[in-house]
This record gives sequence, C-alpha cells and structure tokens, in this order.
Amino acid sequence: MASTETQPKVEDELVAKDATAAVADRKTDPAGDLAGLEAGLDALDTRTAARTPLPVLLRRKALPPVVAVVLVLGLWQAAFALSLKPDYQLPSPLMVWNALAEEWYKGTILSIIWQSVSRGALGFAVALLVGTPLGLLVARVRPVRAAIGPILSGLQSLPSVAWVPAAIIWFGLTDATIYAVVLLGAVPSIANGLVAGVDRIDPLHLRAGKVLGATGWSGVRHVLLPAALPGYISGLKQGWAFSWRSLMAAELIATSPELGAGLGQLLETGRSYQDMPLVLGAILLILLVGIGIELLIFAPVERRVLRHRGLLR
Repeated sequence: MASTETQPKVEDELVAKDATAAVADRKTDPAGDLAGLEAGLDALDTRTAARTPLPVLLRRKALPPVVAVVLVLGLWQAAFALSLKPDYQLPSPLMVWNALAEEWYKGTILSIIWQSVSRGALGFAVALLVGTPLGLLVARVRPVRAAIGPILSGLQSLPSVAWVPAAIIWFGLTDATIYAVVLLGAVPSIANGLVAGVDRIDPLHLRAGKVLGATGWSGVRHVLLPAALPGYISGLKQGWAFSWRSLMAAELIATSPELGAGLGQLLETGRSYQDMPLVLGAILLILLVGIGIELLIFAPVERRVLRHRGLLR
C-alpha cells in the first residue's frame, strides 16, 4: 500500500522538476523563445493559396451575370410579346440586335466606339494630372481646404450636362468643348477621392515617415500616396464614371460633322430619326463600354491594392 501511494508523488515531483527546468531554459534563452514566438505568428499569418478549379471559378464569377442578362432579356421579350408598347417605342431584343448588326455591316461601329473611348481616355488622363495635385493641395493645406473643399464637393454634385451650353459658348462646336466638359466632370471626383484617402491615413504612419526622413516630395511619394491608395483608387473609379457620363452628355448635345461620330452622336442620330432600335442599341453600347473599362482596368487594380494591404483574400 505504501509503495502504491508514493508512486504518484514521485511522478508529480518529476513533472514539477521538468516544468521548472523548462522555465529556466526560457529565462536563459530569450532569443530562442522570441524566435519561436515569431515562427508561431508567421504560421498564423501564412495563408495557403489553393488554386480554384476552372468550373468552380466560372460558376462563381460568370454564371450570376449571365443569369441576370438572360433574365433581363426574357422580361424584355415578354414585354414586347405582350405589346405593352407599340414596337416602334419598345422594340424586341432581336430588332435592337439587327440595328447594331446593320451599323456593323456599314463598317462604322468600331470607329464610333473608338472615337468615344479615345476621347474618354485622353480626357481622363488630363483630369488625373490636374486632380491629383489639386487633391494633395486640398488635403494637406488647411486654408486651401477651407477655400476650395466646398467648391469641389459642389462641382462633384453638379450634373455634367449643365456645363455643355457654357462650353459651347466658350469654345464653339470643337473638341475643346467636349474635353472641357469631361474635365469639369472628372477632376472634382479624383481630387475628393484623394482627399478622402489622405484623411483615412493613420497619423502614426505620417509621424514614422517624418522620423525616417520622408519629408516634402519624398514623404508624398513614399508615405502619403501609398497609404492613401485605396481611397485614391475609389476616386479614380468615380472619376472615370463621371468623365464617361460627361463625355456622353457633351457628344449628345454638341453634334457637328467636324466633331466626328461617337456613341453620343449615334444616340442623337437614332433620336432624330425616331429609330428606337438604334437608340436602345447605342444605350447598350455605352453601358457595355463602361462596364468593360471597369472590369478590365479598375477592378483588377483595386483588387491588387486591397490584397496587398491584407484587406482582401
């Protein structure tokens, strides 16, 4: 009986000695303990990136928009079949397709799309060069923000079409009119997006940059702009949306043979001839180009920025 009672006590003493030795080893080897802690944190932060199979990716990404498009076309065809409106007011999807096919056979549809896309890209590039320094100035200089900040917000809320009559009076029926409307529509959005991104920067990051010697232009390049990049990208997306809308408004109103044919002019041509299939076809082309630019350019850039900052898996 005595031997069986003393055996657990001996085992408890051995366990206590091992624990004491482990604590002593940790105290004598803090570097090894710190290395183990860092390895554990790295293991927690490490994510296993498994490649998604192509069928699963198509089901997640492509199937929902395809289903939505099919549903819209089905409802459209049903409304046409029920004769909710006369066919010259509500044409069928096939009639709209035929109208676009006719423009394709004429050999003009690609040049029309390119005319508008090139104008939009050039106007957006100039707006980017103007809006970025303006946004930095408003974000970092308090008197400038107090003076210009409310004006930028007001210009951003002003419909772009309101600038078209004034631009026609200023510049006549020229390309300058179209680019002026695009700039007035896009610059406030880009500047306000950058201001919002700068306002969300942690002040500790800015102080750390100053301590490391990142001041002036170096601080703007290496600290301010990278930290404000998520908000800046959102401002760029909104700026493109405003520039595209402004471009369509300018092309729709400022029509002239000297200006060439864009999507806005195509829409106005369909209206003047009471050609509803062409009108709806032009609207669809404007929508598709806007969605295409968003998916091919801005969405990948935004995903990469967010993933780099750990905000997106």
